[in-house]
Amino acid sequence: MQSMSPLLRRPHRDPADRVVTLIGKPGCHLCDDARDVISAVCEELGAAWEEKDITRDEELYRKYWEQIPVVLVDGAQHDFWRVNPDRLRKALHG
Repeated sequence: MQSMSPLLRRPHRDPADRVVTLIGKPGCHLCDDARDVISAVCEELGAAWEEKDITRDEELYRKYWEQIPVVLVDGAQHDFWRVNPDRLRKALHG
């Protein structure tokens, strides 16, 4: 009988295969801060990123209005309000 390791590790993913999405709105200073962090981390790691304006998408507005800026990694919510660059780097690696 094989014993299973107590620590299951996920394989590391290539950040270049990941997509970060910033959901924000014009005139939001927290969104500006998040954009700076996302841009720098994605450039450093080779990850793609995009930005969506919550004021132009009713579904995003309903879902995230009180949390903006919201950061998604591959479509899953990663963070909101403030973006920690180290935490984002770690998420992009897997």
